[in-house]
Amino acid sequence: MGTLSVNQNKLQKRLRRLAGEAVADFNMIEEGDKVMVCLSGGKDSYTMLDVLMHFQKVAPIKFDIVAVNMDQKQPGFPEHVLPAYLETLGIEYHIVEKDTYSVVKELIPEGKTTCSLCSRLRRGTLYTFADEIGATKMALGHHRDDIVETFFLNMFFNGSLKAMPPKLRADDGRNVVIRPLAYCHEKDIQAYSDFRNFPIIPCNLCGSQENLQRQVVKDMLQEWERKTPGRTDSIFRSLQNVIPSQLADRNLFDFTNLRIDETAASRFVNVVNV
Repeated sequence: MGTLSVNQNKLQKRLRRLAGEAVADFNMIEEGDKVMVCLSGGKDSYTMLDVLMHFQKVAPIKFDIVAVNMDQKQPGFPEHVLPAYLETLGIEYHIVEKDTYSVVKELIPEGKTTCSLCSRLRRGTLYTFADEIGATKMALGHHRDDIVETFFLNMFFNGSLKAMPPKLRADDGRNVVIRPLAYCHEKDIQAYSDFRNFPIIPCNLCGSQENLQRQVVKDMLQEWERKTPGRTDSIFRSLQNVIPSQLADRNLFDFTNLRIDETAASRFVNVVNV
């Protein structure tokens, strides 16, 4: 990478700072960790790998990085791109080959969005591979915008208050997922990817259409941000400031046994006629 312009240098520092804050806030990486960095060939995962490689050089702890890409046998997938790029970085990497494309095509009707099933199959395969290589953390490239969008998708279409946590232990207990870019904005990642000229592999090689529900939510949030700058940041902060007693989930708060506290000080005030 050549000399950065002033704006490029500021952008790089901002991404590294925000990712560093997320890693520290959620204790994402610890001494001796083996971090499996999941690469899709998109802007987010390339940026995440770039940032984590920087942390590996400057962090006060030692941890290993293993880059992993999954070749799902989509027609036209440029299988040479990622190995060629990763060879230039000189890091350990693996290409996991599994034909989930055929499974998705068999189960999803023509013209329907395949992203959800494709993602589940990919995640399951990567979980298994992480276990096989002894990875202690799985790093995914989701950013702040992804997290906020997922929050509204679950609210609008699933009736649940749920997003993407910056750190998550999988249901099987054998994988811990981290999202180092959780505090980073998509526009910054896009700008960084553009000037770094990462060898991007398009996500729609399978011919699937963009997840329409996610696109509707993305458009909604962008319109809100245009009208009221800073609104999406405020929404993200709300995910870190949850007050269960002010919601209505009986599993999170004991409403059943909520009664007056007989020991509490009285609010009664003696009124004295002067």
